[in-house]
Amino acid sequence: MEPVLWHITISHFNEKVRWALEFKEISYRARAPLPGMHMAVALFLTRGRQYTFPVIDFGDERVGGSTAIIEALDQRYPARPLVPEPGKDRDRALALSAWFDDELGPYVRQYVFHELILDPECFEEVFSQAAPGPFRKIGPGGEKVIRTIVGSRYGAMSGEGAVEARARVLAGFDRLESELGDGDYLVGDRFGVADISAASLLYPIVGPPESFTTFDRMPEPVEHLRHELSDRRGFKWVEEMFRRHRRPAAA
Repeated sequence: MEPVLWHITISHFNEKVRWALEFKEISYRARAPLPGMHMAVALFLTRGRQYTFPVIDFGDERVGGSTAIIEALDQRYPARPLVPEPGKDRDRALALSAWFDDELGPYVRQYVFHELILDPECFEEVFSQAAPGPFRKIGPGGEKVIRTIVGSRYGAMSGEGAVEARARVLAGFDRLESELGDGDYLVGDRFGVADISAASLLYPIVGPPESFTTFDRMPEPVEHLRHELSDRRGFKWVEEMFRRHRRPAAA
């Protein structure tokens, strides 16, 4: 049985798992409820353990959380491992992945969603591309409801919060570049879970064409930040990781 990935197409945390599945050449099926409505589905799938996506259904087990899913994929599909063997490299890789999950990912999301909410036309375009089937079903004006859900769920209504989130994004690039040093990868000499975490969580800022979801345009402040960062080592590294390692969708 192919695993079934329950995901949000626009989400950078979900991009981590899509990328892992495709890097490991695992064929899978994907299900994508409308963002905002997915929490009830996640609670049902995990029997109340988790209310966020991604969740993967292996048939005999359901696992939630992007890094936990990647670890489960390595256990079930050992080829092309992403998590190092037990030891210092494993500890460092998982610690870095956790740092990017906790200290970068939420702020990328908060900042981008804040700017999208301030630009309703762009918001509608982005969500129409990200979830075309479900988005059409909500009917005229339904994007206002989705904007409210997204804004309240991710703290994206606050202008002060967005300023802080933008600063945390810049701090994320600082940490990435510090950890990379002169190397190609964050841990050891091959692509792994720390790299996939950092690159995926920055994809909404960088906008690599290889990502699962790309958009014709983003709000002007996001485009401006993208231009501002485009010459940085971390920005170019994210682009390079996608070019080298992002395989076409297997779903």
